[in-house]
Amino acid sequence: MAEQAINKKKLHIAMFPWLAFGHIIPYFELAKLIAQKGHKVSFISTPTNIKRLPKLPSNLQPLVEFIELPLPHVENLPQNAESTLDVPYHMVPYLKKAFDGLQGPLTKFLESSTPHWLLYDFAPFWLPPICSNLGISCIFFCIFCAFVEYFCFDSVLIRAHSNSIEEIAKPVYDFLSQQNESGVTDAFRLQEIVVGAAAVAIRSCTEVEGESLKNLERVCKKPVIPVGLLPPSPQSNDEDNNNDDKDENWPKILKWLDKQEKGSVIYVAFGSEVKLSDEEFNEIAMGLELSNCPFFWALKRENSPNNDVSSSMETNNKRGIIWNNWAPQLRILAHKSIGGFLTHCGWSSIIESLEFGCPLILLPFQSEQVLNAIVVEGIKVGVKVERNQDDGKFTRYSIAKALRTMLLEEEGKSCRSRAEEKMVKIFGKKELHQKYIDDFVDFMEIHRPNIN
Repeated sequence: MAEQAINKKKLHIAMFPWLAFGHIIPYFELAKLIAQKGHKVSFISTPTNIKRLPKLPSNLQPLVEFIELPLPHVENLPQNAESTLDVPYHMVPYLKKAFDGLQGPLTKFLESSTPHWLLYDFAPFWLPPICSNLGISCIFFCIFCAFVEYFCFDSVLIRAHSNSIEEIAKPVYDFLSQQNESGVTDAFRLQEIVVGAAAVAIRSCTEVEGESLKNLERVCKKPVIPVGLLPPSPQSNDEDNNNDDKDENWPKILKWLDKQEKGSVIYVAFGSEVKLSDEEFNEIAMGLELSNCPFFWALKRENSPNNDVSSSMETNNKRGIIWNNWAPQLRILAHKSIGGFLTHCGWSSIIESLEFGCPLILLPFQSEQVLNAIVVEGIKVGVKVERNQDDGKFTRYSIAKALRTMLLEEEGKSCRSRAEEKMVKIFGKKELHQKYIDDFVDFMEIHRPNIN
């Protein structure tokens, strides 16, 4: 009984995500869910990234403390750049170098606050020995799906010196092993992070990825704990939390969506970090036109090619809108007129779409997105845009074909009914994902280190 009482004492959990909002937002969602159970959370990031976060609910404000660590200046990194939103893709290694410069101030914080647990991301390879010396237990919280992480860990931990890497995993391993200006490969970062962790927590669930979770645990040789899919609430889906245009944007968008037939509109968005080339932009635009499907394209400034759309709302024709202002993705996906989501296959976008039973048209651009697309195809809620085998490019015709397949053909109808009838009960079921959070917090309580 005495041991049980000790384990029920409130925990102090520190969280340290990588400097990308695709990572920061899931960490923030998890922080709120942990705090809802009465535990103290120290959320550590840089000042600008913390200012970009949505406002905490008032009942959680006493339990979540934001720890701002100024990002050290690094040569070649633009002034005031604090996340991958702020730099072009080729400059991300300099951001990692600056991130590594947080080692000193983070160590001072950990020494003075001694949390029971530190949940960290893939990047701070230098953290496990520091935590070990301080008696702080570590968990690697991975924001990707289990299928992606299985391939990453399998490549890095098992097959790093093997010539038998499966063809699908080779691009992942090549990317992870690539030398960069930070001086450390992502493969090395990931290896040190996994080896130094007491467990791996992952944004997944057995209902979607039971087999991949088993494979991941076999490769990691330590507990793998699914924390659920962390389906976001509408308030949390906002990277530009200080954008004054938000309130006036939604009524304009809603008015247009309300005029469309149920399940007739293709929503188009490619996250915050896919930068389209002129050719890709034009082929997508022409593919939308050829499909004859109504569409709403949320074209973020970061995604725009050189021929940027100048107006905030431009109608290509009577059927579609290209919108390059802030757009509330969750509200759009929840609207009855949306019949499919043309997406880059980021894991967060997939979760948000299926949370509302919206099927996906799959257009992955990077290795991990290709693997995410395989997961979606496996649960039969997506249609893939075909790419040329020779050069890997898609065309306006392959875009149009995939869109028409989703909205007009039997394959698309099957995807839509499966998404609406089955997947929404998994991806959108808050009670299911709360149970995963409960189990995860139980794990941290049971294995609580005896440091204070």
